[in-house]
Amino acid sequence: MITASSGARITPTASPDWRQLWRDSITDGRELLDLLQLGHLADRLPAADAGFALRVPRGFASRMRPGDAGDPLLLQVLPQLAELVQAAGFVTDAVGDLAAREAQGVLHKYHGRALLIASGSCAINCRYCFRRHFPYGEEMAAAGQWQQALKHVSDDKSINELILSGGDPLALATSKLEELSRGLAELPHVTRLRIHTRLPVVLPERIDAALLEWLHALPLQKVLVLHANHANEFDGSVDAACASLRHAGVTLLNQAVLLRGVNDDAQALTALSERMFAAGVLPYYLHQLDRVQGAAHFEVTDDQALALMEAMRSRLPGYLVPKLVREIQGDPSKRPL
Repeated sequence: MITASSGARITPTASPDWRQLWRDSITDGRELLDLLQLGHLADRLPAADAGFALRVPRGFASRMRPGDAGDPLLLQVLPQLAELVQAAGFVTDAVGDLAAREAQGVLHKYHGRALLIASGSCAINCRYCFRRHFPYGEEMAAAGQWQQALKHVSDDKSINELILSGGDPLALATSKLEELSRGLAELPHVTRLRIHTRLPVVLPERIDAALLEWLHALPLQKVLVLHANHANEFDGSVDAACASLRHAGVTLLNQAVLLRGVNDDAQALTALSERMFAAGVLPYYLHQLDRVQGAAHFEVTDDQALALMEAMRSRLPGYLVPKLVREIQGDPSKRPL
């Protein structure tokens, strides 16, 4: 559990087991607000979490500032009445995932790469999630020992990189991931495994000995793409998780989403790049918001985004400046802005 005192940050109690920490996550908006000394804002919460459940690990909540209704971490996870507004141009399948389906849980949009919806679960539910309406119950690559997914990859020899996404692929037990790697051993044309995950940031305890042993033993190039949007998401526990992953031979990148009120500020974006590099992570993408229904209040205009990129380029070395991109259904790659 977490506790708070006036003027102090919330302090998480320690637990060695990431699964128990997951089960102990905050799932009630009123509880989260009370813990942050913001209980007076409870009447602003939508009923039933606006159709998208709240879930926040307590360790991540401990990095939020008590008493600050505009905390950039809180705004990413707290349900808002604005999510109920039906905004023009915002749809349930914002990036054409369903049109890219090739087999159960397999999305194939780009040459040489196939994406597996490995899990429908996340340790944290981000309110801007572009898959917040995705039919995970029907599309799980891990079902049936990954058989349909592996058959598709086996049949298409142009695929040399497999991307695990979700949900969050590290929500799966390590034994389930090992099951996949045994299947990949029979596919010599797959040389690279990329894992898109938020867990090393929001639940760093997931990076345990068993997972690290699995990663270290994988005879593939290994890339892990984190998702952090603000420098305050990093702390010592995240640094330690990143160091362990690098030691296991994993290349660490980060993709962020440009979010109004969270990081639409040159100083915040510059601090994010500097802080993640201190943790051994390179910036990869800064995404313009995917226009998913319920997230319109997070949108930043293209003109604002381009101005922020100019400001970042004037403050940072080139290797710390992410690529500003948007995903457009049918494009052969992410579209640079």
